[in-house]
Amino acid sequence: MSYVATAPLLARSDTSWFTEWRRTVDWGLLGMAFFLIAIGLLMSLAAGPTAAVRYGYDNPYFFPLRQALFAGAGVMLMLSASLLDRTWARRVSVALFLMCLVLLVYILVGGGHEAKGARRWIRLFGFSLQPSEIAKPVLIVISGWLLAQREQYPNRIWEVVAFIFFAVTVGLFLLQPDVGQSFLLTVAFVVTFYVSGLPWKWGAAFAGGGVALGGLLFALLPHVRERIIGFFAMREGDHSQIDRAAEAIARGGLFGVGPGEGHVKARLPDSHTDFIFAVMAEEFGLVAVIVLLGVFSLLILRGFRASARVEDGYARAAAAGLFTLFGLQAAINLAVNLALIPPKGMTLPFVSYGGSSMLGTGLTLGLALALVRGQGTRTRGRYG
Repeated sequence: MSYVATAPLLARSDTSWFTEWRRTVDWGLLGMAFFLIAIGLLMSLAAGPTAAVRYGYDNPYFFPLRQALFAGAGVMLMLSASLLDRTWARRVSVALFLMCLVLLVYILVGGGHEAKGARRWIRLFGFSLQPSEIAKPVLIVISGWLLAQREQYPNRIWEVVAFIFFAVTVGLFLLQPDVGQSFLLTVAFVVTFYVSGLPWKWGAAFAGGGVALGGLLFALLPHVRERIIGFFAMREGDHSQIDRAAEAIARGGLFGVGPGEGHVKARLPDSHTDFIFAVMAEEFGLVAVIVLLGVFSLLILRGFRASARVEDGYARAAAAGLFTLFGLQAAINLAVNLALIPPKGMTLPFVSYGGSSMLGTGLTLGLALALVRGQGTRTRGRYG
């Protein structure tokens, strides 16, 4: 009687693309991302019904249902991007970047949807897409690759090319206008530049240019000037939202008032988006807030540790820039909720309601996972 041994599925001899991904992906980062998405769905149930009533929707679960749809799309995009190798991550980023440039120009010539005095969105099948959310991570990947070319072709002006792409993108952001996203992209670009070996003269130029641009925006954009002056003068307007967020955080105490029992969210216009953290603090308390902050901190630290271990210069610099995008956006949102800075209209990654934000965050973390695959994982497969 003959016996034929067959290798079990997912055995070490299995070299399929799925097994290679399973062995090299950072499951710690992936698990924390799923945890944040689950928290976002829970908080959408807490803040969504009140927001639906405030906006006049008949279905109180309008926002939670849409958030579930956005979360599914974000997870699919994150997992799909994480499957890419480093070459395909760059190729896909180039294609998406060109598409975003076209859409950003289309918005500026009048084809976009305007809301709250800004024209940043495109309406598609009843949904709003913000191209800048996609443009940020793909520009960082392209910049990381361009800057890495100096190792093989040191006589080329790769820094200038990367800076031109960056300047064009930030210019399109500012014309919308979107100062918050411009600042976020600038910091991530500088980190990418620094990790790739930023000369001191470039650092000085960025610092001087940033100060000059900040002063120019303060002088030319009334809404920027009003937010900053209103924040420091403790006036009504946007600052009233910060006051209500502080009230919600203080009311929550150690364990919160209970799911669905929060009251401040009914008087907080952006409770399901920019100020979802305040809603969580009120209903679930300081303990839940500390857990959330711990997950964000661990994800960011683990991401930077994994990127630091990457030998490839392009992947190392781009991954550091992508984790900066993710971490700085979370830090800005939390700082607004804690009344440390003026409102920026920036969501809490994976937690706040929003389709563009969910897709952009999913793409950011998916590309980062693709670039650090094999670094910091329990088993390191062949990857390059």
